[in-house]
Amino acid sequence: MMMIDWSNFTPWASLAGGIALGLAAAIFILVNGRILGISGIVGGLLHPLKGDVVWRLTFVAGVLAAPVLYKLLATPAAVRIDAGLPTIVIAGLLVGLGTRYGSGCTSGHGVCGLSRLSPRSMVATLAFMGAGFVTVFIVRHVLG
Repeated sequence: MMMIDWSNFTPWASLAGGIALGLAAAIFILVNGRILGISGIVGGLLHPLKGDVVWRLTFVAGVLAAPVLYKLLATPAAVRIDAGLPTIVIAGLLVGLGTRYGSGCTSGHGVCGLSRLSPRSMVATLAFMGAGFVTVFIVRHVLG
């Protein structure tokens, strides 16, 4: 039986975050004609095209500065990570590998691709969500 942890249930903050992300993705594509996919933006820095570096670096700087600014202005929630460093490193590498094979990440496929009704993004989103569900089930219920 699944139980909701009511003390950490935050539907309004989650809704506000989802709306902000959706608006940011819509504005980004309208203004720049590009998909707001983090892996594509960062990956473009590895083999940059002429005139393509400044906006990518500015975007990455904003992504890195936002939590620092938030911490200065608000009291952040307590962070609890129930995994050791090796697990986090392996998980990060698997996510990176998945974004390469899937030609994009959750923000590119799950937010921007699905909103454009992209069949490729639907398949990618179903694949990474399904893999996440299976992984959580195995880790929590099989391995204990």
